[in-house]
Amino acid sequence: MRSSPLSTDTNSSNEITDNAATDKKNLNKGSMRAVVFDDYGTPDVLRLTDRPIPQRSANEILIKVHASSVNPIDYRLRSGEMKGILPGGFPRIPGYDVAGEIIESPTKSTFDPGDRVIAFLDNKYGGALAEYAVCEPEVVARIPAGLPFEQAAAIPLAGTTALQSLRNHGNMQTGDHVLINGASGGVGAFAVQIAKAYDCHVDAVASGDNEEFCKSLGADHFYNYEDVNFEDSAERWDVVFDAAGKSGYWNSRTVLNKGGRYVSTEPDVKGMIMTVVTWPLSKSGTVMLAKPNADDLRTLIDLYEQGKLKITIDSTFPLSKAADAHRYVEQGVERGKVIVSHQE
Repeated sequence: MRSSPLSTDTNSSNEITDNAATDKKNLNKGSMRAVVFDDYGTPDVLRLTDRPIPQRSANEILIKVHASSVNPIDYRLRSGEMKGILPGGFPRIPGYDVAGEIIESPTKSTFDPGDRVIAFLDNKYGGALAEYAVCEPEVVARIPAGLPFEQAAAIPLAGTTALQSLRNHGNMQTGDHVLINGASGGVGAFAVQIAKAYDCHVDAVASGDNEEFCKSLGADHFYNYEDVNFEDSAERWDVVFDAAGKSGYWNSRTVLNKGGRYVSTEPDVKGMIMTVVTWPLSKSGTVMLAKPNADDLRTLIDLYEQGKLKITIDSTFPLSKAADAHRYVEQGVERGKVIVSHQE
């Protein structure tokens, strides 16, 4: 699999211009390769086919997608697990993470054709597993020249989820004691590093073979969930972030400090009820859904450029093997993110 980072020399500028011209010609054809599904089901419902290139409005950006990624929310939507929350919308192109180059942008936009960017797509149905994607400028951020597209594609949804869970919903403050459950996964690995960037004490929960990995991310202490249940610990935390969806508020609240916050990423009816019921309590619980936001993407990129955010890629699949990528993520990813490269 080849990645597609662009260099910053003169030849690179010509290459961007040439690529943009080629893409213009492709746009005239009106079609693109995309992964779609026409009904809920197993990964077998995903198929690679020709679809119309999305038509951007005057306020939207058109991006040539070089890489995307697969998140647990993608297979949950594909399987129909969340059809009560987000029904219909077929045929769908799954995925919300995009890394690529801008082809067209609004007249008054700060973006130009050829800009290397990431985006957390603001279309509720996704659209990332395709050659082109459209979105509002408010969910797009530039990436540095040295960041390969395949690594950049790991950031948007997982990084935003980790940042908003800890900062916005967990109200994380400098010096807090923070526990990350599922610390080796895509969201959890970002969460450990973000909490350390806030100078928090971080305890990580994962399987035993991920202890060294979690500590390499900055975790101060490690709990092997195969041997120890953190819910039975004598330790107390200001924030418990359940990135794995394996614990629950009513069990975790016993290990929260007074005024502590429990945050989960499991958007179901039971979790929504818990959020409402616990809101007035001294130890609150929240089920969150990440919101696309360019400022948050820029925060994550700044952390990356400062050396405070490492990106871990578990595996990379070509676009034609997107079903295999979904299947792999659905079985459970131990460490980091699963990437889909569009450069075949």
